[in-house]
Amino acid sequence: MSGKGKKREEPDFASEGDSEGHAPPKKSFKKDSDDDPDSIVVCEISKNRRVSVRNWQGRIVVDIREYYLKDGKQMPGRKGISLTMDQWNVLRDHIEEIDKAVNENS
Repeated sequence: MSGKGKKREEPDFASEGDSEGHAPPKKSFKKDSDDDPDSIVVCEISKNRRVSVRNWQGRIVVDIREYYLKDGKQMPGRKGISLTMDQWNVLRDHIEEIDKAVNENS
C-alpha cells in the first residue's frame, strides 16, 4: 500500500515493541493544535509517543500513537492504536491485573 495521493486511514493498531527508552509520563492536558484541533494530549509517554483523547469520525477515542517531526511540526505516525470508549473501558477495568502480571514478570 504505497502510493502518493492516497488518503491514509487511521489504523486500529500497529506493531508492538519499544525500540526507545521510556521517559517518565508528563501530564500536559493541552489542545494539540499542530496535529488535530479536536485532540487533547493527556500525556507524553516518551519523546515521540503520546496519549491523546480526540474525536474521530464522530466518536471519542483514546489514541496512543508515535509521532515524527516534519517541517518543524510533530505529526502523527502510522504506528499506534485508537481505542473506542468500549475498548478503553475494558483496558481500564483490567489495569490492576496488567500491573500484577508486569510485576510478576519483572
